[in-house]
Amino acid sequence: MTIIPAIDLIDGACVRLTRGNYDTRKVYNSDPLMVAKEFEAKGFDRLHLVDLDGAKAGKVINLAVLESICQNTSLKVDFGGGIKTDEDMEKVLNAGASQVTIGSLAVKQPEKVKEWIAKYGAERIILGADARDRKIAVSGWLETSELDLMDFIGDYYALGIRHVLCTDISRDGMLQGPAFDLYNEIMSRFPDLQLIASGGVSGIEDVDRLKANGIPSVVIGKAIYEGRIDLDELAAFGTRSKEQGDALS
Repeated sequence: MTIIPAIDLIDGACVRLTRGNYDTRKVYNSDPLMVAKEFEAKGFDRLHLVDLDGAKAGKVINLAVLESICQNTSLKVDFGGGIKTDEDMEKVLNAGASQVTIGSLAVKQPEKVKEWIAKYGAERIILGADARDRKIAVSGWLETSELDLMDFIGDYYALGIRHVLCTDISRDGMLQGPAFDLYNEIMSRFPDLQLIASGGVSGIEDVDRLKANGIPSVVIGKAIYEGRIDLDELAAFGTRSKEQGDALS
């Protein structure tokens, strides 16, 4: 299992929301680069970076933070939030992002996303499949569409997308456990999906259970910042998982 720490950005600072509600923002650190360097120092090699300002505004806002982290760490960064145009896409990739997470645009402009899949390759794109009551949410989770989660994933799976980040919004920031049943259902329908579970992780036992269920990756944010998971313990878990995977390969 791949462990991916998360940094969410508002006004250039590292924050967390609860259930995607911007009014619940809590600032944890004003220096996201310092946070990213701490993750790197602990042995993590991935980072999930979300531009919450961009998601709300419909355009990339915190590009400078992405550039700073990519220039000053070796982390492989996936970046999401506000990517709407070809120019946005080029800026984010040129800034150093390894992958981009596309959510709202995949709902509202599927033809544009198809163009990007053809141009950049499906491996560079993570489908943001964030759901409220199994319906896809968009625009920084401020709107809920009528698209069914499984149908949405299936449509892009048919186009070659294999990296999918799924958040059950009702769990996000609640520290009450991930949506295990939902993730198991997704993996049973799409067995070779590189699913990234997100939302609700409250402790290392949740990570253990996700791994036991065969979930390939997990994003963890609030549980780290609230001290519910020790970074050293989490890093050791990630190393142990990698060693076990290497032994099986």
